[in-house]
Order: sequence, then C-alpha cells, then structure tokens
Amino acid sequence: MKIPQHVAIILDGNGRWAKKRGMPRNYGHVQGSKNVERICEDAYKMGIKYLTVYAFSTENWNRPKDEVDALMKLLRNYMKTCLKTAEKNRMRVRVIGDISRLDEDIRKRILELEKASEHNDGLNFQIAINYGSRDEMIRAMRAMAKDVEAGTLAPEAISEKIFESYLDTHDIPDPDLLIRTSGELRLSNYLLWQLAYTEFYFTDVPWPDFTKEELTKAIEQYNSRDRRFGGVKEE
Repeated sequence: MKIPQHVAIILDGNGRWAKKRGMPRNYGHVQGSKNVERICEDAYKMGIKYLTVYAFSTENWNRPKDEVDALMKLLRNYMKTCLKTAEKNRMRVRVIGDISRLDEDIRKRILELEKASEHNDGLNFQIAINYGSRDEMIRAMRAMAKDVEAGTLAPEAISEKIFESYLDTHDIPDPDLLIRTSGELRLSNYLLWQLAYTEFYFTDVPWPDFTKEELTKAIEQYNSRDRRFGGVKEE
C-alpha cells in the first residue's frame, strides 16, 4: 500500500460528539485534543512524513465566548503536552496561521515549541491556529507588495513558486490526502492553494472516534484512485 507523504485533516465533530453523550461541547474538544496525539503517533508509524491539522480557524472567533475561552485554555495545555510528545517522538512541530491575535503567553509557548523541535527528524506536524486560507493568501500578497515596493521583487518575477514562498506552508509539500471527519463536505477555508491536486476523503466518523483503523481506510481509498495530473497518470 502506497502511503501518502502528507495528510491534512479537518478535525470536525467534537461538539456534536459530546452533545450526543450528554456532555458539554468543551468536553468534546478535550477528547479531540487527546486523539490528535494518538493519530500523530499512528501516522508516523504508518510512514506518513507530514501531518497538518486544522485546530482553530479565523472564523472560530465567532463562536460563543465561553467556548472560545475554553479552546484557548485547551490550547495552552496542549502546547505543554505537545512539547513533551515532540521530545519523546522526535516530532517537528510548526504552527501555521496568524498567531498575532493570540495572547502573548500562547504565542511564547508556540515559539518555544517550534524552536525546541526544529531539528527533530520524526513526523513533521503542522497545527493550523487562527488560520484561514484566504487570510493566508492576503498576508502573502501584502508581503509581496512590500517587497515589490522596496525593489527587492520584480512584478514580472512573480510565479507560483514565488507566491508559495510567501505562504505559511512555504517549505512544506502540498497534501496528498485531505481527510474531513463528521460528515461535512466542504473545505472551510482550509489550505485552498495547497489542496489544488489533493485527494479528498470524507467520513461520518466524528474526530474523537477517528482511529488508526479509520486512517487506514482513508489511505486505502486514496490508493484505489487513479491519480492524474493534467491527464498524466501519477507513477
């Protein structure tokens, strides 16, 4: 079985999973966070080199304040756990998204985590926090415009490769497989540029119940597809 190099996941269904069990939505987010750690380990053992998860979108700020506050508290705790996990499994962790809106202590923990794990040679794990693909592209274009104005970038030199170098994912290969849990069939402003040639897999399984077996199912379906680029079959 051919293992995709890079898998991106939209972690959906935590709140509904909790509600179905008579628990508050925040309980679902906690259990979903724990599952991220399990899937990271499973993915690496399967041979996946890059795993990117959608943890908090730019639109998530519109949720009820108590839920956003709980998610921020969970994020603080997860940064501590992730630092230990990264050290244990030699996992390199990077955060994509605009972290400037996050509280200073969270930004500090993110930078510490990235610095501490930058030379690790295990799974490359990307966490999308305060991320929105449209926001990412606008930030990239603003940065390019500044360089053009400064004279360090010629407008005629702008290409796909140059544009990609300004994105949050500039040194990360595009995903081969996107997985979205809990039955939703949309991209929700996630990696729109990077998913141009990605295979999509949607499952009704909510994220807290997503297991290694479910990940295997997604990869098996990925293997069953006849991947073509511009009419040329991928070898």
